[in-house]
Amino acid sequence: MGRHSAKRANRRSAIPTLGFFFVAGLVMVSAVDPYSGNLASAGTMQTFEQDDRKNQQLEIVQVSGDGFERGGFELVSGARATKLFVNSAPYPSPDTAKGVALELVTARGWDYDQFSCLVKLWERESNWRVNATNKSSGAYGIPQSLPASKLASAGADWRTNPETQIKWGLGYISSRYGYPCGALAHSDENNWY
Repeated sequence: MGRHSAKRANRRSAIPTLGFFFVAGLVMVSAVDPYSGNLASAGTMQTFEQDDRKNQQLEIVQVSGDGFERGGFELVSGARATKLFVNSAPYPSPDTAKGVALELVTARGWDYDQFSCLVKLWERESNWRVNATNKSSGAYGIPQSLPASKLASAGADWRTNPETQIKWGLGYISSRYGYPCGALAHSDENNWY
């Protein structure tokens, strides 16, 4: 009977040891980026300050804390400084509407964060459908132009060509909000952009 008691005691002492290693492993996965081996750090937060002309200026600000999801960033916009979390968009295939949009965003000198904001904005507006029509307002296309005929200024094929619609949409965003993240922040506050 003494031999069986010793085995039980050994098993009982092994459980806390295994528990310690399990918890330590969970902590390490939270503290170390498993893809690079580097310690995880807080991301950056983008803030927008509005001037008198209603244009928004982009400023990258380091933030403290560890509450950010991997692959995302936060926007702080306007005088009321409302926060908006934006996941980094997956890299698109070149032959898709999102692939065309990434090329056009990059050609404007905007970074990938701006593309991620654009993806979120237009997923909300049209789900990137070239023929999306808002039944109540008549807004049309990927960028939801209102009226739809405004898209014609970018090309005669505006009803069916995603590139034509995207060019028009980026021009609209640039002239009105400066950047896609500014348009997204406005859309979040007002339910339109």
